[in-house]
Amino acid sequence: MTQLSTWPTRLTSTTAPAAVILIRLYVGLVFLCEGILKFLRPDALGTGRFDKANIPLPGFFGPLDGVFEIVCGLLILAGLLTRLAVVPMVIDMLGALLITKLPILWGNAPLFKGESGWWDFIHESRTDLAQLCGSLFLLIVGAGVCSVDARLRCAPASLPDGVDQR
Repeated sequence: MTQLSTWPTRLTSTTAPAAVILIRLYVGLVFLCEGILKFLRPDALGTGRFDKANIPLPGFFGPLDGVFEIVCGLLILAGLLTRLAVVPMVIDMLGALLITKLPILWGNAPLFKGESGWWDFIHESRTDLAQLCGSLFLLIVGAGVCSVDARLRCAPASLPDGVDQR
């Protein structure tokens, strides 16, 4: 089997238990809802927030981030290409932590006036950290047996002739 023909297998393979669906539901729903909110409340959560955080091209990156959160959130919820879907979300959460939350430590975060130090940082970062950890978990273990990824792996059409799927 060639390297090219095995990457989809590696991408969708998972032996994680059914309980992984709980992590997928949490991570996927939060990303989906936050992505939608970037369009419903652009001044507070989309373009306006990106502008206040001094992110360049807020009119481009705010909506782009919203689209990625919606699409990846839906993929994570379905358990479809889960490992691929969490990669941009890991980058998204690292960006959110570095750009908007880390400046809280030294008291000059544009989005969090009057907050400074470790305790304010950890408080404001709690959702981003949970999303980052949940996304990394899904990247490592995959979508779990209750997912589209697992169904795709078990599809008889994907097995070579004469190979038993058990």
